[in-house]
Amino acid sequence: MRIMLHSPCTPADFAINPLMFYYELTTACDLVCKHCRASARETAHPDQLTTQQSKALIDQVATFPRKPNLVLTGGDPLKRSDIFELIRHAVAAGLQVALTPSATPLATKEALQKAKDAGVRMLGISLDGPDTKTHDAFRGWEGSFDRTIRMLIDARKLGLGVQINTTITQRNFHQIEDMATLLSTQGIAMWSVFFLIPVGRGIDEERISPEQYEEAFERLWIQAGRQPYGIKTTEAPHYRRFVLQRHGNPRAGPTVRKDSAPPHGERGPSHRAPLGVRDGNGIMFVSHTGEILPAGFLPLVCGRFPNDSVVDIYQNHPTFLALRDPDQFTDDCGICEYRYVCGGSRSRAYAVTGDPLAGEPDCVYQPGQIPTVELSVT
Repeated sequence: MRIMLHSPCTPADFAINPLMFYYELTTACDLVCKHCRASARETAHPDQLTTQQSKALIDQVATFPRKPNLVLTGGDPLKRSDIFELIRHAVAAGLQVALTPSATPLATKEALQKAKDAGVRMLGISLDGPDTKTHDAFRGWEGSFDRTIRMLIDARKLGLGVQINTTITQRNFHQIEDMATLLSTQGIAMWSVFFLIPVGRGIDEERISPEQYEEAFERLWIQAGRQPYGIKTTEAPHYRRFVLQRHGNPRAGPTVRKDSAPPHGERGPSHRAPLGVRDGNGIMFVSHTGEILPAGFLPLVCGRFPNDSVVDIYQNHPTFLALRDPDQFTDDCGICEYRYVCGGSRSRAYAVTGDPLAGEPDCVYQPGQIPTVELSVT
């Protein structure tokens, strides 16, 4: 799940520096989510990185020319007994840290307080429906919805920032407005609307059609003008193209931030990343066993920590280099005038076609539909 924190990074930095670094601390989790990328299980993998290896990884992340934002994710990071020690170590290394705890009995107010005391700035909390029936069915655990709402209340009391992560499938596509309304009462900073990638247990979920994406984009665009929190998409970079078209100024690409609503919808704190962020371009992921990937949803192993340097892999590995060059993309994505600000989901392209450079499978836009110049983020 993508979490936005403030950062001095610009798109020009992405050749040498990710904006967001995701470390999957463990695949252990007490939930059985229908769309889980990690296919999480109750117990930890025997080969997950140790405390000392995790600290060494964190130290290496801190050596990027500009320190990326570090997201400690899982599975459920609270399943690791050393979680607060690792948070403190990362903060001491100068990293901004976000945490994505699962909505289980481990996520108590006391645990969230410890996370804050250790230095966590932002929580990423998943909520996949506006009611118990929808959300608990997603999560595979009765009581998950109530626990999630309890976490939101506790986070507000503790003064922790919250990004809500919602995965859109056919299960909840019709509930976008209901979700937006519910979240308006929760004091969140950002709603990240994730569009399903068929990996892990998500293979068995039914993603929405390309035409439904456009409908979802329209509905999110409307909500962005109404709600007090920011709205962004994850694994749907073509929302940027939609926003530029909907706002009536496609030539304004370099000045519009990633997944942002048009100016009239920008209210509250801004946590949006610069344009062009996508898998392998401003994004990097390390698995619980040290596999180095362009993104958690793009299982192309480019190296393994501690044998390989995450800095070297990000800057020089051929896969990362190709993912950062939209001119290498094929099909419509390779010729689209929005390829530098969008570029399509590389994870979905790979999951559906087996080629990470293929066209976005869930985009209806045909290049050249509107007169414009090629957009650049340089």
